[in-house]
Amino acid sequence: MQEISLGYGKTKLSFTVPQTNLLGIITPKQTAALASPDALLKQALASPIGCPPLKDIVQPGEKIAVIISDITRPCPTALMLPPLLAELNTAGIPDSDITIISALGIHRPHREEEIPKLLGSCFGRVNFMDAWGEDYRQVGVSNRGTPFRVFGPVVDADRRICLGNIEYHYFVGYSGGVKAIIPGTADRATIQANHRMMLEEGAQAGCLEGNPVRQDLEEITRFLAIDFILNVVLDENKQVLKAFAGHHRLAHREGCLFLDQMYSVHLPEKADIVVAATGGFPKDINVYQAQKALDNARLAVKPEGIIIWVAECTEGLGEEVFAEWIEQAAGPKDIIRRIKAEFQLGGHKAAAIAATANHCQIFMVSALPEELAVRLFVQPFATIEEALAAAFIRKGQQAKVLVMPVAPSTLPLTPKD
Repeated sequence: MQEISLGYGKTKLSFTVPQTNLLGIITPKQTAALASPDALLKQALASPIGCPPLKDIVQPGEKIAVIISDITRPCPTALMLPPLLAELNTAGIPDSDITIISALGIHRPHREEEIPKLLGSCFGRVNFMDAWGEDYRQVGVSNRGTPFRVFGPVVDADRRICLGNIEYHYFVGYSGGVKAIIPGTADRATIQANHRMMLEEGAQAGCLEGNPVRQDLEEITRFLAIDFILNVVLDENKQVLKAFAGHHRLAHREGCLFLDQMYSVHLPEKADIVVAATGGFPKDINVYQAQKALDNARLAVKPEGIIIWVAECTEGLGEEVFAEWIEQAAGPKDIIRRIKAEFQLGGHKAAAIAATANHCQIFMVSALPEELAVRLFVQPFATIEEALAAAFIRKGQQAKVLVMPVAPSTLPLTPKD
């Protein structure tokens, strides 16, 4: 028997799996950064991928927009801005010609006290604004019909530089790159038009080619130039492992390849049963956050297999619109039909759970009241042992089991993938 321990809130849950049934335990590869974050960022800026150095792109007198992630993202913006601004200054661009624009998407604007934390030592040095308000301009329409309405100051800039971190995204494939502009600085209509493709084939974590959401948003560069990006890949402790600078697509793709080397795992086959945990607090503080574990687990489980979702969720569902969609749905197909008709932030999380429930059975070990868990299209269990025993009864005593202790951060790849 193999004893396994999983993060569950601020504690651990242990269980055992017969060795003959265990397909594997997949976790991120362990590595350390080869240099300090500052050195890694400067090295990336000095050797950009697919385009000239920044000093050869910008010209004195031009107005520069630097688009950054908002404070809800793990991107280390405060570390990334100083070497970037130094490059711009060296090229003859004064601080007064630089504006930092936070890519909110449909998140809330920053509170006043959050901005110094976001910008670090660059706070007060350059202009700052959130991409928020009424000033959005339509610059074009994608081949799939998405109206690209972008925040006015981004459109008006002579040069646009995008910062971000690259991690798996459950329907855009990866974060980073052009995603800073669309959806980051787009209006709600643009985001809704783009995100409604999330249930189409190819819209999944780790997929770029053939991903309709990613392909659609990257069409923005037909209408609005992105002159340079600076992206990073972080480790599990949110420390910079490597930085990538240069062309908006080529540099981003290099970053995605590096991410795959660190966080993807090749499997010989899909499992009958996948035990998927988030890694514990704060990733399983509520269902809205813990949902991310299901998406990668779905890639590893056979159709009509079973995912045992281990997530404490002491704060319940965690988001108002999400809770409303769950409460109003009679079943997974209701939500899938609804998200195609009307994309809503919060509703898209419900749709992601519904899509998984449509693919396989979901057992859940959590602190949720049983009646609430059932509304999530899952079968609740008090312990992992009980859930696993029930899964073996459903799938047979020879069923293969895969364990994903930090499912949001690990991407399983099978031969078909």
